[in-house]
Order: sequence, then C-alpha cells, then structure tokens
Amino acid sequence: GDYLVTIEEKSKATFLRAYMNWRCMSAGSSRVCVRMVGHKMEESYSETLKEQMSIVEMPLSDPPLCISCCPVNGDLLVGCKNKLVMFCLKYLVINQNLTVLDFERTLILHIDNFIPAEVAFCARHIAIITELDVLILKLELIQSAERTEQCAHRVSTLEKPVDGNLSTHALQLELDEFIICQKPVELLGEESKLCEIPITLESTELVTEDSKHFQVRYLLFRHFAPDQSPFGFCEEMKLHSVQLLPVYQTAHEETENKRELLSLFCFFSLPHVGYLYSVGKLVELISTYQYSEKSEQAVLTPQFLHVITSESLQCFTVRCSAAAARDEDPYIDTTVKACPPVALDVCTLRMQLFIGPRAICHYKNHIILLTKADTEDITERRKPTRRMLSRKAESIKSRTNSKSEPGWNLYIINTVSTIQLYREMVDYSRTYENVKTESCIHLLSEAHLLVRAAIMDPSFLKSNEKEELLRAFRESCAFLGDCYSRFDTKDYHLALPYYRMSGLSMTEVLERLVSEGDEIQTYERGFIFYLTHSLNEDSNEELSKESANKVLQIFCLTDPVQLPDILCSPCMRNVCPLTAVKYLHKVENITPSVVLTLTKAFMALKMGDLMMYEHEMDSHKETVLASGFTGQPKLLRQHKEGIVIPTEFAVHLKETQPGLLVAATVALHENSKIELEEADMFFKILCNSSEKTVPQLLVDFWEALLVVCSQEDVLQELLLRVTSQYVWRISEKRLPETKPLKTTEDLINSCNHFGFIFPWVTFIMSMGSPPDKYYSEDISKLQ
Repeated sequence: GDYLVTIEEKSKATFLRAYMNWRCMSAGSSRVCVRMVGHKMEESYSETLKEQMSIVEMPLSDPPLCISCCPVNGDLLVGCKNKLVMFCLKYLVINQNLTVLDFERTLILHIDNFIPAEVAFCARHIAIITELDVLILKLELIQSAERTEQCAHRVSTLEKPVDGNLSTHALQLELDEFIICQKPVELLGEESKLCEIPITLESTELVTEDSKHFQVRYLLFRHFAPDQSPFGFCEEMKLHSVQLLPVYQTAHEETENKRELLSLFCFFSLPHVGYLYSVGKLVELISTYQYSEKSEQAVLTPQFLHVITSESLQCFTVRCSAAAARDEDPYIDTTVKACPPVALDVCTLRMQLFIGPRAICHYKNHIILLTKADTEDITERRKPTRRMLSRKAESIKSRTNSKSEPGWNLYIINTVSTIQLYREMVDYSRTYENVKTESCIHLLSEAHLLVRAAIMDPSFLKSNEKEELLRAFRESCAFLGDCYSRFDTKDYHLALPYYRMSGLSMTEVLERLVSEGDEIQTYERGFIFYLTHSLNEDSNEELSKESANKVLQIFCLTDPVQLPDILCSPCMRNVCPLTAVKYLHKVENITPSVVLTLTKAFMALKMGDLMMYEHEMDSHKETVLASGFTGQPKLLRQHKEGIVIPTEFAVHLKETQPGLLVAATVALHENSKIELEEADMFFKILCNSSEKTVPQLLVDFWEALLVVCSQEDVLQELLLRVTSQYVWRISEKRLPETKPLKTTEDLINSCNHFGFIFPWVTFIMSMGSPPDKYYSEDISKLQ
C-alpha cells in the first residue's frame, strides 16, 4: 500500500494517523480530507478523493508508542503499553475508476507488564524489544474446529500470571533495598515458550465465514543483563533497531509479478553489538556484529548492514543471501552447486565520517541520513567535514532548513552499484592472489554473495544490469573455482560445484590453470578433484588431443593409479594411445591390475596393434577378464546425451569373443553396474538391430543371466522374455542370425529353470521336415 503512518503529538495528546494519496500534495494539489478509520464514504464524496490527500484518524484507547508496517501485505502493527494492535490494509472499490485504501482493526495482542520500545512486523511475524528483552512471535492461522480448545488454553494462561504478579509484588516489598539483575537468557524455537510472557489474543473484526482465527507461536526470546557489556554503564545498555527483513524467491519470467516469501531475518542491536537471526524454517543466530564505537541506529538490507554512530556511517556485509540460497535450492552444498557458508565472518566495507548522525533509513539504492551538529562540533570539525563533502560531492546531497533549529542536515547518499562494488572487491582480492591465502577466498565470497543478493531481489528481472549481473555471477563462480583449485585448503572440493556454476568447459578450466609446457608445475587437490569428477561423468565434451595428453600428464604426476579410469572417459577420445600406453606401462610396474591390462588392450585396439592386443588379453583367463570389466564399465559402454554407446572394445569382442562380451555384461548386471533395460539397448545398438528386433546376442545374455541371477522379479522377467522370443522364432520360422552360445544341454545342466525334455517332444521333432529341424533347439528350450 502507498501510504504514510505517523505518531504525532499535539497539546500533550498523541495521535496515530495514516496519510493516503499523499502524492497529490507533491503534484501541487492542496485539497485534504480527514476521515475516521473504517468510515463508510458516500459515492459523491469519494469521487473527490482522486485529487486530494486523505488523513485517516486511527483512535486507540492507549497512546501509541511505536509502529511497524508489513512490507509483504501492507498491514500495520501498533505498539502500546501492555498490548499490540494489528490493523489490516483494505482496498475499498468505490467504482471501476476509484479504489481507496483503508484499515480495519482486526486483532489485539495483550501482553502483561510489557512496554514495547520498538516493534517490527512482517508476514505475521512480530518482533518486539524493550530495553533489554527481545521477543519474536508468529501468528498462525487455526481451523475453526480448534478454536474452542485454543480459547480454553488462553483462559488457563491468563489465570497463571495473576498469582505470579501477587507473589512478585510481595517479594518486592521484602526486597525494596536490593537491585535484582537477571542472568542473560536465550531461548530458541519451542524453548522460547518458557519465557513466561503470557499473550492473549482478542479478535476485533466483524465475525464472518471468512474470519481468520490465530494462535501465537513463540520463536525467540532473549534477555540481556545490564552488567554483561564491558563498554559502559548499565544505563547505556539499551536495545535498538529491531527489524524483520523478508527475502523472496528468485524471480523468473513466469513469476515476474508474484513475490513469494522465501526466508525471514531479524536484526536487533545493543550499543556495541548487533545480532542477526534467521527466523524462517529454523531459528538460529547467523551473525554477530562488533562495532568500533557506540551505535545509535542501524538499518538492515539484503546486501548490507548500515550503522550510525556519533561520528560515522559504517557499512557491514550480511549473510542473508547465503542463508536464503540454502532455503531455496536443495542442491546447494553438493557437487552440483555451492554457496559461501552462512558462518563466514562478516566484513566492514567502509566507514564514512559524519557529524552527529541521529537517524537512518534505506530506500532502494539510497541511504537517508539525518544529522544534528552542535555549534562546538561544527567549529572543531569544519575542515575535515569540508574535505569529506567535496570528496563525496557526486554521491551526497544536503538540504538545510535555516528557519528551524540550526545544525540539522538531511543527507541522501547514493550507494555504489552492485556491479561497481563487485569489480572493486575482485580487484582488491588480486592483491592476495599470489600469496594464496584465505583472505582472497573471503573477499571473492563476499563479492559472490553481493551479486547473489542482487539476483534474488524481486526487481532483478526489470533491472538494467540484469545481463551484467548474471555475467558477474558466473565470473565470481569461476574465480572461486580458481581459488579452490590453486590453494591448499580444506574446502578444496568446492572447486567442482563453483566451476559447474560458472558454465566453463573443461578445456577453458585447463587453459586457466595449466601453464604451457610446464613440466614441473604442481597441482593442488582441488584441481585434481575437479578433473577426476568431470572426467568420470558422461559428458558430451571432447578434449582436444593436446588437452587430453596434458590431462594424462597431470594424472601421471599426481595420481597415476587413476589413469585407467581417466583413459576410459568419453572426454579422452582424442588422447594419443601411444602416449597412454607409455604411461600405463609405468603404472603397471607399480600396481598391476586386470583393469589396467584391459585398458592397455583398449589402447592397442585404438592403435591398430592386434599383436599387442592379443598379448594383453591372453595374460589372464577369460573369467578374470570378465570380472575385470566391472572395475571400469566404460571400457565396454559409454553414454552420450542419455544414449548407450558401445565402445570399439565391445565391437571387437562381439566379432572375436562374443562369449567374453556376454559374460562381462552379466558380471556388470550382477554388480549393479548396468540395468536390464540398459543392457537390452546396449546389445541392440551393438548388433545394429531395430528397437523391436531381438538379436541373438541379447538372447544369449538373457540365457546366461538366468544361470546366475538370484532376484525373483528379474528371473520372472527373463523367463517371460526368452519364452516370448522362442515362441516368436518358432511361429515365424526365423533362424537366429548368429550361433547361440548355449545349447539346450548346456542350459539343462547349468540352470534349473530348464527341465528335462519330454520324449514326445523329441518324437515330434524327429518326424518333421528337414527345415523344421532348424527350430528344434528353440522348441527344446521352450519346452
């Protein structure tokens, strides 16, 4: 809602007023009307509201002490002594050309012995502070069926404080000469109900079928002890600047006009320490801010925390976007995506000198600052102030009202754009790049969170910097990937998700990190981790011959045991097989294995060296070779765009050793390295068969799998498949295109699913014509 609410004093009386249609005054109109909240407007009278400002009087039984407007739905919360009053924003449709804003008082929260100093209100969440207490609540909707039970609960909670107040009063009479200081307390979540601050809800709206009934859920209670702070006397320990900050779901084209609340944060501050909590799905402390001097007021934004002291305006980084990103995306903190941690230490970005700051607020990319300078301060600090103002002339505008009390100034400070500040932080991080310290990662993490917060802003889609922000986001991911790849850090594994989010290809990453012709270059764990995972994935990217050979060299230096796995990657198709065999010989001398032997045979096939191929394949028994393929299934099959692709090795085995190929595929299935459907597709593509045609090699695989498979559901599926194939071939009089690997006798002897053949079957087959004898094997297997 576009309105302004004020607490005004006149003749020792306090008024709560809302100014509607106030922009008419700035447009030159001087017409003003005054009305009571909820007052029904006549049709003829309301037509004039288009061109005049309305002042809505909002009467209260107790003087208002503080107010807060909900940034999500425009509702209003007013703090009074021992109670909070909630007004819901209404849109009154007078006619098709006129809609008027109004309020309806809907709810009163009675809080005994509680005088709010400040309140914050957002999405039914309420934060209240007194001098030393913080209480955060949530109003939850309840069903009408639960209302009776809820009312009974309220009555019981109302009865308890009465006895407590009497006992407290009696105790106070006995201890008049003592000062009692309570210990500091922090209660989070369900524990916060133990704060012993009873709250009673009183509904004041007209009861209808659509009436809403609420219950209170306690989220946080914190009490600070006056003697807790080492910075000053007890009277200086007062809380200030309570604020609830909403963060919305990242905007997309289809949800451009919808704002869905994602996370909620609460900030409050003592004179020398500020606290930022997450109060959404989980209530927890995110950050603590230590100020260099006593603070007067603070304002929280999704990107920064701005704090004023008696002499300066300070700016700190915040972790709201880091926490919200984890609420929004479940893939954060995996090998797919990453985000700087919420627990990352906050930074002071800059400190700007001012004389006598008194109040601060924030709007879009502006900081509005109200200052009050004493005469002696102006005299003493005139020179530094002039230097500061001349230096900031482009970003600060000052207005002084000479008719009012002297010394008051209003400053409108334009904040630096996200892109400009991002560039400055990246440039500054390069001073730490060569020394490879955590400071470089910290600065780049701050820059990344800065851009991430801008992208999560609801106005992002309409921003002129949209494309530039997206480029900066990808660039920041690449910079962080570089750091975790080059630095020896415990979080080296983050190189992989950051490079993935950057959109860089493996070739581009290699160009960033690998020096040309540098034989003695050292490679850190993060880079090896990134390469290992990227090469083991079914990627469509193919490295050039030079890049593939460089990768080979890197692993030979850092982790030679992984060479067989690396060479089987689809990305390494263009690797020089002769160079690969040379490196594999070195590894074999250290740790020989069947997988390494099969990899050497694979490289020999690529070179066309059949003699070397046969030598490697003859070095182990066929059963050992079959089980060896389970160590690296990519020797036989790879994936491209979700399709199974048989390798050159598989094609060669099909022609020369089909039995070994089938045995290897059975071993893959039994070790959960290939699914039944995937194996079907593998053999069909290998035999150039159509989707509906079943090649004999696939039938051989089914029959071999029947021998060893122990899963009942798979067995039933296999029996159905082989039976269907036998029936089809017999009925269509089709012969298998290749000789079956197992005869009927082989299956009877090795598999109990095939029983002995009845004599009448043998007799019928012997009486048939000579062509029918070709189908006798299928008939025997079918029986």
